[in-house]
Amino acid sequence: MNDMRPLLLDLPPEEWKLDGVPGYRAEQVRNWIFEKGVLEWEGMSNLPAPLRGELAEQWDAVPMEKVKAQGSTDTTRKFLWRLRDDQLIESVLIPATEGTKGVRASRLTLCVSTQVGCALGCGFCASGMDGLKRNLSTGEIVGQILLARMEAGRRIDNLVFMGMGEPLANLRALLPALDQILSPKGLGIGARHITLSTSGLVPKILELAKYPAQVRLAISLHGGDDQTREKIMPINRTYPVERLLEACERFVEERKKMITLEYILIEGINDDLSQAELLARHARRLNAKVNLIPYNQVDGLDWKRPETSRIHAFRKEVERGKAPRVTLRMEKGHDIDAACGQLRLKDIQAGLEKMPEYP
Repeated sequence: MNDMRPLLLDLPPEEWKLDGVPGYRAEQVRNWIFEKGVLEWEGMSNLPAPLRGELAEQWDAVPMEKVKAQGSTDTTRKFLWRLRDDQLIESVLIPATEGTKGVRASRLTLCVSTQVGCALGCGFCASGMDGLKRNLSTGEIVGQILLARMEAGRRIDNLVFMGMGEPLANLRALLPALDQILSPKGLGIGARHITLSTSGLVPKILELAKYPAQVRLAISLHGGDDQTREKIMPINRTYPVERLLEACERFVEERKKMITLEYILIEGINDDLSQAELLARHARRLNAKVNLIPYNQVDGLDWKRPETSRIHAFRKEVERGKAPRVTLRMEKGHDIDAACGQLRLKDIQAGLEKMPEYP
């Protein structure tokens, strides 16, 4: 990696120091990248050819390349990207579900990765099955959005940082990426259209509470008590449920913003109605939205989603417990390996990725 040119997107546009380049030329570069979605120097046609050559020698503006894309019958699309050091990551484009109350039919959401792999080892997730390789840089996070926007051919309205990796474990790169995403000089996506998901890194939740923009927070709960949650999420041994809920209370008090409790339903693991009662209790305590997600099957794991009748019974029990708001996520991408990390994992297992290890 040391012989690579620096990645331009790792810096915000106002810090781009393009040697010997007038300020208006730097603004032209910004316009090409963020407004027009052109990342190749040769495509920036209003820059003089000698300048394009000089910039290409100094900076890399392309953070990754598309390896493959999988389209779904429900129009969800999953992208596998190859980074400059040959690591692989994924992003998923998700259209709005037609007829969803309060959701614009044309809304387009991108699920963004923040790490190559994951260290947390959640039992339902393919991302951590190969361990953590490294954090993504700021430019690699922003680059997923730029390239996915090019693939979609239109604006991306909504961002969810629920892809590969634990977002709050990479705040060092993620917060500067958010600055670019939020900035009118960058992608110009509003804070209320951005959600960060965490497995429950308590100190990082409290750190995020100090971030000035009102981005949304989702907690991957997946169990109402320590015994159940530890079967699914090893992080619970470090930050048990009560400590996590206390951090969420502090976040809500600081931000005055409703959070979401994400709950993946897994047959025989966490779908007992007693768990629904606990989930409703936690939601009332935090005044939180509950998002129920039927488990998306991962190759190599024995877990299954509950029967449809069981899923609806669980939802009714949460509603009976007076949770402030309960949604059942309409599944997107079941036919395209859309669970986190599945597409990358299949390529690794097929021997398509030859990855060096980095500290």
